[in-house]
Amino acid sequence: MSQSMTQSTTFIEMLGAAERQNQSLLCVGLDPEPAKFPAKYKGDASRIFEFCAAIVDATADLAIAFKPQIAYFAAHRAEEQLERLVRHIKNVAPAVPVILDSKRGDIGATAQQYAIEAFERYGADAVTLSPFMGFDSVTPYLKYHGKGAFLLCRTSNPGGDDLQNQRLASVDGQPLLYEHVASLANGPWNINGQLGLVVGATYPAEIERVRAVAPTLPLLIPGVGAQGGDAVATVRAGWKPGAPIAVNSSRAILYASAGDDFAEAARREAIKTRDVLESARHESQQK
Repeated sequence: MSQSMTQSTTFIEMLGAAERQNQSLLCVGLDPEPAKFPAKYKGDASRIFEFCAAIVDATADLAIAFKPQIAYFAAHRAEEQLERLVRHIKNVAPAVPVILDSKRGDIGATAQQYAIEAFERYGADAVTLSPFMGFDSVTPYLKYHGKGAFLLCRTSNPGGDDLQNQRLASVDGQPLLYEHVASLANGPWNINGQLGLVVGATYPAEIERVRAVAPTLPLLIPGVGAQGGDAVATVRAGWKPGAPIAVNSSRAILYASAGDDFAEAARREAIKTRDVLESARHESQQK
């Protein structure tokens, strides 16, 4: 059995420790687009690691998690740079977990390979998954005890309504699909306590509903920043004591400046977002 399958600290524990250590609910998304890089790196895919590492160094004490999106690396043949980046995060911010945003959703032997990719090749602490093919698409990841898996539940894109917001007439109570996913993740699928849910910040009412169905599951909440999600409404809807949330911001932090001060600007934006989230959490805690 690999070392990654026998770790003693679980992903959930790491998330809680990072929240306490950095007083943060902010997840920093790492979505490198060379065309948007600052002038000295602009258009150069060979500088992806260098750019992302500078962002990590500038925000390591402000984040509850880092979330590299694998497509932005693979599209530029930068998978080795992603491996190097995760190692760098582990060196400079060992208490901050890495969520590999890959949204895998296959089954069987293929899913096993994807699990190896996420947890053994890249060394991620958690991964995002599509549950569309059912529990078969989740089980290979649960063999990595202590690792986490966030299931797409109520995503921030408008097209999410096409499936996620439809009623299931064949299920008792006729829940909406996203409610049923939350119920499964909170119940029979969560055999080792490793599951979380992805819920978009653009739908705070649905975040509140997911939290009601899954009272303690960790939530990964994208959509704050460039996508327009309301950070305060997000925290009020999703955060509860003992129920962690990681609120993701990517572009607003990564591309806060196109100049040589991009890392400093990223830090300023991260501090601003972190503080807004913390203020909202403090208010929620007083209620």
